Amino acid sequence: MNHHRRLPSTVTLHQAAGDSPSLARLTQRVRESSERLKAIEALIPSGLRPAVKAGPIDGETWCLLVSSNAASAKIRQLIPLMQASLLRQGWKVASIRLKILIAKRQ
Repeated sequence: MNHHRRLPSTVTLHQAAGDSPSLARLTQRVRESSERLKAIEALIPSGLRPAVKAGPIDGETWCLLVSSNAASAKIRQLIPLMQASLLRQGWKVASIRLKILIAKRQ
């Protein structure tokens, strides 16, 4: 009698994405959003960069996640410049939305 149990094999996220078309699309969107943020990072004042994260892409609308109202107000002024830069670099971005991340209280 064989008492050796077979452990389930582990799969990397990359392998799982390859096996699932919807997960592959999601992975691609996350990658593209991060690439967009890198492409406009130089336009964001260095002190504000930690406050901005790449958010979801919905068609031609891209969302930036911002850590505070104050940072959002400053970033909002840069949206036209960011959008023009992305368009010059080949991304179709009709609009950029800002979403303020609210820290959860524990």
